[in-house]
Amino acid sequence: MEGDRGNVCVTGGTGYIGSWLIKVLLEQGYSVHTTVRADPGNKRDLSFLTCLPGADEKLKIFTADLSSPESFDEAIEGCKGVLHVAAPMDFQDNEPEAVVTQRSIDEALGILKTCLRSKTVKRVVFTSSVSALYFNNKNVDRMDESYWTDVDYVRELKSFVSSYAISKTLTKKPVVELAAEHGLDLVTVIPPMVLGPFICPKMQGSVRAALSPILGSRDDYSLLLNVAMVHIDDLSRALIFLLEHPEAKGRYNCSSDTVTIQKIVEILSTKYPEYKIKDYLTDIEGTKLPGLSSKKLLDLGFKFKCGVEDMYDGAIKSCKEKGFL
Repeated sequence: MEGDRGNVCVTGGTGYIGSWLIKVLLEQGYSVHTTVRADPGNKRDLSFLTCLPGADEKLKIFTADLSSPESFDEAIEGCKGVLHVAAPMDFQDNEPEAVVTQRSIDEALGILKTCLRSKTVKRVVFTSSVSALYFNNKNVDRMDESYWTDVDYVRELKSFVSSYAISKTLTKKPVVELAAEHGLDLVTVIPPMVLGPFICPKMQGSVRAALSPILGSRDDYSLLLNVAMVHIDDLSRALIFLLEHPEAKGRYNCSSDTVTIQKIVEILSTKYPEYKIKDYLTDIEGTKLPGLSSKKLLDLGFKFKCGVEDMYDGAIKSCKEKGFL
């Protein structure tokens, strides 16, 4: 474990990305503040965080909720950087688009205002989503950070992710404007499908989708037709890299590989023959999504360490350990 590298705050510490990010930060010598939702009955087991190496001395857990941005004040106070990975994910369109979008904007602006009040935060790294980039009816093989989701096109699609994609896209402008107005250094990271090992107790949706050929959940097959992916450890290192790099600016795609479902099945069939994969390519409907170009991140000096096989090995190992497979 490295020496003390200062205090940083990770929002959403119990999630897939947040919890692994905390693990990596502690390994790198950071002192970490993280936020979790209120647990009135104290029924939630947080030992997967509190038992991490270095957690006794360098991890502090605070209660906060995105619906009350001021609840993050204590957690962010005294931190030099904030890694904002907490985000509600409602893909069911249970609420009107305008309501979802306004809440997303209010929550994001609330976090930024808390950072400004702290007087100590030097940079905020926001974790965005490919949904703010992909949906624009552009026929290309690979997208860089210049692409944006077209909200009118999304509305025409009437997809199950419509409100989520629109909210993620429309939140960007007011967030950038507020940061620029007050001189707050803001960097945005766009991860694709995130895969690899996990320490949180639940199986993340991206892991479940990536393992759909094994799990037999045919509804998720279409997500793997042509999918950009990144290892959870590479994503965590990229978030920290962008927090610290003095020249980081704007949006950054963070994707190491783009892989087809044929390749995924080949990997799984070869390495894990005990899982019987049947009819994996029969009548799969869906849109072949483009890959993501991470050239901007690589040009800044970042290097990916893990490939697709590493992602699947880590995910399957964790699923076995937790009884999901």
